[in-house]
Amino acid sequence: MEWKEGYLDVILVPLGLMAYAAYHVYLWHKLRTQPLTTVIGTNARARRFWVASIIKDNEKKNILAVQTLRNCIMGSTLMATTSILLCAGLAAVISSTYAVKKPLSDPIYGAHGEFMVALKYVTILIFFLFSFFSHSLSIRFINQVNILINTPFPPEDLEEMMMMITPEEYVAELLERGFVLNTVGNRLFYAALPLMLWIFGPVLVFLCSVMMVPLLYNLDFFFFGKERSKIDRKSSFGSV
Repeated sequence: MEWKEGYLDVILVPLGLMAYAAYHVYLWHKLRTQPLTTVIGTNARARRFWVASIIKDNEKKNILAVQTLRNCIMGSTLMATTSILLCAGLAAVISSTYAVKKPLSDPIYGAHGEFMVALKYVTILIFFLFSFFSHSLSIRFINQVNILINTPFPPEDLEEMMMMITPEEYVAELLERGFVLNTVGNRLFYAALPLMLWIFGPVLVFLCSVMMVPLLYNLDFFFFGKERSKIDRKSSFGSV
């Protein structure tokens, strides 16, 4: 029966995804409590300072702002294009009758039935679709920032706006939402890469997911001494 052949799929694939998800829960906790120990939190605070600096001296830095935001949009566009191209390729595989959609050879561990093969492709497709969706929304927010960061507000509107939120805070918040969605899109894309190996068996999915956790940890966190950590804990009450 397919269940007897696919018990490794049922065990190893969810375990690999749970390890990846547990790491990001830990990362989110650190972003809320000690943001300056993470690369994401440090960059988020630096972007707020950057927005304030650009708006304060807009006449001299307006070209710099447009070029910087354009580079960010190009990066998100590249990832969105890659995701949707992979979605199109997977959709073509699912709807085709080629041998690549059929079960692979017996030496590969895991289930080889038609249902399990279809489940593999559909799962990968969903991850890439949500990655494309996140990057598309990221482009939308950064495009708004691209316009607003060089917009001179009339004094009467400025006084009314400052009763609720300053222009710097509003533009910084839009930019931050764009980068958060960009990060979410990237992490969904990274999660889909181990799932691509699911075609060749669940063992590779588990090993790749577990290996990605220490790799991402070294990329996402700074390693300070005890004194720097104490200073960070005192100054980390604000949200990212």
